[in-house]
Amino acid sequence: MEGKNPLITTLLILLTTYRSTCSARVVTNTEFIKSSCGVTTYPQLCYNSLSTYASKIQTSPKLLANTALFITLSNTKATSTEITKLSKQHGIGPREASAMADCVETLGDSVDMLQQSMAEMGQASGSDFGLHMNNIQTWVSAALTDEDTCMDGFAGNSMNGNVENMVRSKIVNITHLTSNALALINNYASGQTGFPQVKT
Repeated sequence: MEGKNPLITTLLILLTTYRSTCSARVVTNTEFIKSSCGVTTYPQLCYNSLSTYASKIQTSPKLLANTALFITLSNTKATSTEITKLSKQHGIGPREASAMADCVETLGDSVDMLQQSMAEMGQASGSDFGLHMNNIQTWVSAALTDEDTCMDGFAGNSMNGNVENMVRSKIVNITHLTSNALALINNYASGQTGFPQVKT
């Protein structure tokens, strides 16, 4: 048994070193995300939404932008589904239901734009990089406009207070996520080519 102690000691040292290295990488990755989120309008939301993906993103501006797009797309889809369900609840008046239906339609357009952007991000390289990034910036900006349009549809509606607050909070959340995604896309594009930024 005594002869195995040096081996066990060596293995423990290696394991400790590996864990320390992994911990250092996680810290580096999360610090990269926190620093990158500084260019966004909503940095805390940016960090909170992206930090759980630190091991995937590592220190890649492209993966950071792509992950931000993915999170925005997922939340937009979920919000559209939730608003559709809310519109069918008992007590929702015809005007409110109509506003919600219009919102779901515009969110559908937003989802399309975000999906196209993610597909385009996968092709963004080489001599056509600038063209791809221009398309992505245009589409994400359009998605943000669609979400703002959805919000405008509730102006002046005498909707149930709790329902209205719920709907507005969800739409505000995805507009903020989209704005952050666009800022990170701008940052990635400008870092690669000095490409012009699109207003978030």
